[in-house]
Amino acid sequence: QVQLVESGGGLVQPGGSLRLSCAASGSLFSIYAMGWYRQAPGTLRELVATISSGGNTNYVDSVKGRFTISRDNAKNTVYLQMNSLKAEDTAVYYCKANIGMGYWGKGTLVTVSS
Repeated sequence: QVQLVESGGGLVQPGGSLRLSCAASGSLFSIYAMGWYRQAPGTLRELVATISSGGNTNYVDSVKGRFTISRDNAKNTVYLQMNSLKAEDTAVYYCKANIGMGYWGKGTLVTVSS
């Protein structure tokens, strides 16, 4: 079983930046892909970015050029650097471990507002 804990959310003004972190338990972190998802009120959860065990990344079109996903296998942590934030980025952000049936964290709230 994998436990995930997200951190780094908060209130930021439009155009600002935040870095989210997701710390994973266990010793197999380096061999599985990780993803960041988000869910705004009244909407379905959507995929934001993924990173493979080898470091290959993919992004939803709406965040390309603004968000960067990365991982530090020595720290069992995946990051989401978010720049040029917009009001429409406001959501609860979740990380997911793509191993077995998949494991989710509890999320961290990002609010972009002036």
